[in-house]
Amino acid sequence: MTQSADDKGWSGVRESDATWALHALGWILSDEPRAERLLGMTGLAPETLRASLDQRATLAAILSFLAAHEPDLVACAAVLGIDPMELAAAARRLEGNERMEA
Repeated sequence: MTQSADDKGWSGVRESDATWALHALGWILSDEPRAERLLGMTGLAPETLRASLDQRATLAAILSFLAAHEPDLVACAAVLGIDPMELAAAARRLEGNERMEA
């Protein structure tokens, strides 16, 4: 994924945002009740989730799910070794609600 304005729907997103979303998904799926909550809140079926992991909206949904529940956001960020606010900012960028800093 590149970060140029020519990207199809990916402008304003850092490559790390997508990477963090995929790692966060792994963390979410490691706990069955949390995984079921993700599917229920996003409306995604497991097959749809797998098939759409290259889509910005799906990655945004994963990180937005975490950002909506601070204990999960903090726990996941700790496992990933990043600041919880960075995960929340990545969710906003993927949603198209925050621009990258220069």
